[in-house]
Amino acid sequence: MGIKGLTIIAEAINDSVPSTARLYNLDDIEGIKALARKQAAGNCAFIDVNVGPRNAAFMAMIVKEVQSVTDKPLSIDTPDPALAAAALRAYDMDRAQGRKPILNSLSMLRMEMLDLYTIRPFMPILLCSEGVDESGANAPCRTVDDVQRAARAMLKTIRASGYGITNEDLIIDPGIAPIGSDMEGTTKRVLESVARLKADPEFAGAHFSVGLSNFTVMLPRKRANGKPVKTPLQNAFLTKAVPLGLDMIIGAADRDYRLLPAGDDALVCLEEFLALRELDAIVRVRKFYS
Repeated sequence: MGIKGLTIIAEAINDSVPSTARLYNLDDIEGIKALARKQAAGNCAFIDVNVGPRNAAFMAMIVKEVQSVTDKPLSIDTPDPALAAAALRAYDMDRAQGRKPILNSLSMLRMEMLDLYTIRPFMPILLCSEGVDESGANAPCRTVDDVQRAARAMLKTIRASGYGITNEDLIIDPGIAPIGSDMEGTTKRVLESVARLKADPEFAGAHFSVGLSNFTVMLPRKRANGKPVKTPLQNAFLTKAVPLGLDMIIGAADRDYRLLPAGDDALVCLEEFLALRELDAIVRVRKFYS
């Protein structure tokens, strides 16, 4: 089961998942622990922890409770420095067999979170879908050149920090978008960005990741011969991206991720989608699900 060399960060302990948010709202900590056990028993190397807008004390408590039932290292998933700091303080390196947590994520606008390294060493995810323009304002990365500039700028800051973070601990995320609404060529940009940065000597040894479930969010479940087929376009994306250098995903611990053979319907759909533009590309995806 799985794809050789692909590391999975299990995604289910996340406030954006309605069933998990319900567990949080009910203070059902045993339910969260059961979810952690289930994911740890699956095909994952890390377990994501995202508590949404809740407070730092709650984040710290969830980190401790999840670690009480698994020795898998965690991915601390929050844009809030206070929540991230609380999670890193609560994280037990010994329980994780000495393995560092992931911090998801740093961006051009959140580089101050790098200083949390003084609390606990971590592997940072560098979100390269946004940068800054000449005025210093937030600006989305619309081209591969934009992504490379953002990644290099963050790398420069990391090297100047003096924390000794190596490329082997860096995880670069070019920012995938839902294919069902991708009229701006984001999917193509992500694939080309992975290939560009993988070949860039500045990033030798670094990892490349995407939030894979975001790729097919809001799409209906594909059916074949009257039976549901799980996430065929996610596997099509992996078939294109893994050979280019993608080696990590935030995804499901129990999913049968696999590379597809040439001529597979989902792979043909994605290849034709990548060759089309704007509404024509969206129509091709809808045709696949019709």
